[in-house]
Amino acid sequence: MTDAPSVTIADIEAAREAIAGGVLETPVWPARALERLAGVPIVLKCEQLQRAGSFKIRGALNAVRCLSPEERARGLVAASAGNHAQGVALAAQEAGIAATVVMPEGAPLVKAAATEGYGARVVLHGDSLEEARAHANELAERDGLVYIPPFDSDAVIAGQGTLGLELLEQVPDLSEVLVPAGGGGLLAGVATAIKARRPEVRVVGVQAAAMDGICHSFSDGEVRSVSHAGTLADGVAVVGPSERTFALIRENVDEMVSCGDTAIAQAMVFLLETSKLLVEGAGALGVAALLSGAYRPRGKTVIVLSGGNVDINLLGSIVRHGLVEDGRYRHLTIEIADVPGELALIAGAIARESANLLEVNHDREAPGLPVDVALIHLLMEVNDADHFERVRGALRKEGLGDMSDDPPRMNTAGARRRYDSG
Repeated sequence: MTDAPSVTIADIEAAREAIAGGVLETPVWPARALERLAGVPIVLKCEQLQRAGSFKIRGALNAVRCLSPEERARGLVAASAGNHAQGVALAAQEAGIAATVVMPEGAPLVKAAATEGYGARVVLHGDSLEEARAHANELAERDGLVYIPPFDSDAVIAGQGTLGLELLEQVPDLSEVLVPAGGGGLLAGVATAIKARRPEVRVVGVQAAAMDGICHSFSDGEVRSVSHAGTLADGVAVVGPSERTFALIRENVDEMVSCGDTAIAQAMVFLLETSKLLVEGAGALGVAALLSGAYRPRGKTVIVLSGGNVDINLLGSIVRHGLVEDGRYRHLTIEIADVPGELALIAGAIARESANLLEVNHDREAPGLPVDVALIHLLMEVNDADHFERVRGALRKEGLGDMSDDPPRMNTAGARRRYDSG
């Protein structure tokens, strides 16, 4: 571990001046719904509206700015799950430099396609970012390319830190900042900028619980790594920080927290519904921390929405998962007599309670199910748990059989009683 941090506020200020024409000053947006939950003012820093869909263009542009003419002529190579890939590809395209990007084979299609759209050659390799990074280093050595790290670079960290300078100017009375973190480049840069200008502002890093290497490092006081795991927050699926990023984090970050994929999905849905913002899993980590209770802010708080590159093929599943976990999509299995009119009773009771019936499936062939009994599996949209219980009560008033919102169970007594009663 080096004694002195490698990136200073002077580096970040120089980076801001250098990349000013290549990045947007993304807006900040008040989040009234989050304010009501948190009890303090909450402001969203909408970096998902940045060029290439994330903050990564900041570091990539600054890294390219620092290259010598000889390095530019050799060409670039990078490894990324997607956002760094797009940042490097766009920065290289604008500088007229050839770029190759290695992405894990499971990288979101939208990120791979966008990277190719910016002119880079995309190579899919490995099951994790670490494997992709190793292959990128092999290509750099074999072909003489210049490797642009996703976070372990002074130039990249300084570029990401320009976001912190913007925050201080856009929200001068802020008291806390929540920053998503994977390898720690954004967190290190933003924390360095903020603490240099406003040391009293609390900086909190947020990680996906599935891959929380910085959290472990922070608590142990030295760099730690975790095993690769799947997470909705693919943009921060990194095993841990580097020595360089951790030195800055240890000096400038006040707290680290993590939250699971359920909270991340709920945060993505919450942002879509309440703020009309489409944010990817990694970008929604700060909101997930508030919604899940992993962190409670103490004063005016800025949450960095770090990216918005969501794989459209997964968006429907993520939204549905978030609604299920939020208790607004509810499953219900009802045992009924297999006679005409039963489904009409069910639909009528649900409609009278103003719930929305999304799916209906009949099961007449479950093992042990009598021939005169059927299971009806329902998916309903409700407002909350109380609304769901009102729907169940309405169904019971119709004399319908046993109900369960758990996996189906073979208890047909209620259904047979209804059938026998005529």
